[in-house]
Parts: sequence; C-alpha cells; structure tokens
Amino acid sequence: MTTIGLIGAGNIGSQIARQAVRHGYDVVVSNSRGPETLADLVAELGDHARAATAAEAAEAADIVVVTIPFHAISEIPAEPLAGKPVIDTNNYYWERDGHRAELDDFSETSSEQLQARLVDSHIVKAFNHIYASAITEDAQDAGTSGRRALAVFADDEAAKGTVAAFIDAIGFDTVDGGALSESWRIQRDTPGYGPRLTAPELSTALAAAAE
Repeated sequence: MTTIGLIGAGNIGSQIARQAVRHGYDVVVSNSRGPETLADLVAELGDHARAATAAEAAEAADIVVVTIPFHAISEIPAEPLAGKPVIDTNNYYWERDGHRAELDDFSETSSEQLQARLVDSHIVKAFNHIYASAITEDAQDAGTSGRRALAVFADDEAAKGTVAAFIDAIGFDTVDGGALSESWRIQRDTPGYGPRLTAPELSTALAAAAE
C-alpha cells in the first residue's frame, strides 16, 4: 500500500488527503501545530489516515506532499525525505513571503529553491495552479472526456512519473511541463494558473506563458 505523507494540512493538503484516501492510499498528515490539532481531519478521513509530526510523516511516506508557505521551507525536515519524490504545491507570493530578487526576476523558481533545500529528494511541482475545492470537485475517472489536467515539473523523470501516476489515480490528467526551471510557466498571473483546462488546453497555456 502506497503511503502519502503531507507536510501541511491546510486547504490544499486536506483536499489531497481526501482524494488519496478515497482512492485507496494510506495518508499521514502533519502541520506546524502538532498532531493533536488534526483529530477532526483524521476522524473524517477514517482508518487509512493518522496524524503525526512532519518528520514522522516524511519518514512514513512513499510520496510526500509539501504544502506550506514558501517562507517556511527552511523548517522542512530534510533527512527523512532523502531519495523520495516530494510534491511541491507552493506558490511564491511576495506579499506573504517577502520579496526574493531571484524569484521576482525569474532567474530561479520557488521549486528550484525547495530542491536546493532538499538536495537529496526529488522535487515535483504540482497542484499549485488549482483551487483547493476543485481537487475534490473536478476529479474524474481516467478516460473521461474533458477531464481536467494538472501540470507537473521535475528534474528527475522517475519521480515525475511516480507523481503523474498518483495524480491520474486521484482524478486528473497530467501535462509534462519540463524541468523545475520551467515551472514559472504555471505560477501566479500565467494563463494556466487557476482555470479548469484539459490536457491540450493546458499545454497551450504553458506555451503561452511569458516572463
């Protein structure tokens, strides 16, 4: 049984957890306030979910979802994430995170900075351009006409494939956007950020993005 570990259990994290449990995955959820604050979510998710610390969630997981504000990435436990695919759902918002010159001028992406922080992990950018509610509301079975697509970016092709398979299993097509350095194409104020798009439409939106 594949286990999904979540570092962060807010709007995006809790919705991914719901979809994962619905599709047969075990889930370990964590947040910055302690496992005891997640009792209601775990009760809702049922027997295939439990709460833990961030380090414990990372250790238990086969696939890890990091879904915390960008300014908090220094708090992520790196050692238990070594060798694992790590889904980065984050977006850089200077209003919340403070200005970062290298992100403002597009010389780096926030996912590249997370990869530098978690150097022994395999970062995959995904879920950052979908509203939290749509993770459950828009999910459809594979092969459904007009199925919504999500973009994935990674420097490690095996990790990208693992995450794409997970996304497909919980209800979405995927579009390979390339390396982490290209993930700016789906950040805030780009054509693909927010709207419900099929795979062909999302591919067009990624190509149309401009720095």
